[in-house]
Amino acid sequence: MPVKVSFSKSQHPDFYTTLNKKVEEFFASGKISKKGNALMLFKVLFYSIVFISTYLILIIFNTPVPIQFLLWAVLGLFIAFIGLNISHDAVHGSLSSNKSVNKILGYSFNVIGGNSYVWNITHNIVHHTYTNIEGHDEDIEQIPLLRMSPHQKLRKVHRHQYWYAFFFYSLSSLSWVFIKDYVKFFKKEIGNYNNKTHPRIQYFILFLSKAVYYTLFIVLPFIFINAPWWQILLGIILMHIVQGLTMAIIFMLAHVVEETDYPLPDNTGTMENTWAVHQLYTTADFGRNNALLNFLCGGLNFQVEHHLYPKICHVHYKRISVIVKETAESFNLRYNDNATFFSAISSHIRFLKALGRANPTVTKH
Repeated sequence: MPVKVSFSKSQHPDFYTTLNKKVEEFFASGKISKKGNALMLFKVLFYSIVFISTYLILIIFNTPVPIQFLLWAVLGLFIAFIGLNISHDAVHGSLSSNKSVNKILGYSFNVIGGNSYVWNITHNIVHHTYTNIEGHDEDIEQIPLLRMSPHQKLRKVHRHQYWYAFFFYSLSSLSWVFIKDYVKFFKKEIGNYNNKTHPRIQYFILFLSKAVYYTLFIVLPFIFINAPWWQILLGIILMHIVQGLTMAIIFMLAHVVEETDYPLPDNTGTMENTWAVHQLYTTADFGRNNALLNFLCGGLNFQVEHHLYPKICHVHYKRISVIVKETAESFNLRYNDNATFFSAISSHIRFLKALGRANPTVTKH
């Protein structure tokens, strides 16, 4: 197991205390719940209805082949949106104040091919604690042919990674539903997390939910869709390409950009900054003022706010981002923010290019 990581208590210790006070005052003064509101209810209904309707039209109706491919693409897009907007918040426990509602909606991850239990371990526990720390945050180590951190070994092939990276992003959904969940479930250690034992019911849920997913998105399409088998297979692959690209790009723009840091612990396992400042420096927002992005990304374009407040529903992130930014700047702390989606894409590509040619300087604060 990697060395046990802990965070400094001496660097800017008052930042998070001050920020928490301001955020609490915001919700209290407006008598606003930190959980989902009417907008969140609308999003749950909207994404669910479009997803279910698209699937049923594809399966039941005898549509022309071009329309079938369009439906497969839309299905992949809305599977990604369900994961980003509904499943993600539910597993964090931020969607509803009712734990049962969060648990039930969290299983939407299982319906779209993932596993809410595994996600909770790899994302909520590991990624959110050890963000961008090499050897601990496995989200930056998933693709062998990509170098996502200046601390990873530089290989000749990485010189061209800014060209081929998006191809691998398009395969991430296929890897997730057929490989990743099984590997993570049976892996003994994930970073500092001891992953050796699981409740027996989780073994049952893992294999049952995967069987249900494979039935819904492989078996039934081959039975009911009126098209040659190879066209159906291409449609399934197209669905995964769209889903994988959508989810992977949003994650990359929030973590793997020029603005974010990749700090390492010292010899004792202690990080330079407190946990809150670490989250501030290893995450980045993008397109904060883009209403369409705010609706589609499930708050993940407000990654700074999400990492500081994962228990707050994402529909509130835009408003509290003003508080987070002002408080960070008052402590002379950097707030990472790309103004637009395209500036974030450009930053990601430039960073991949830099990582493929040398070791970019890790900024010290």
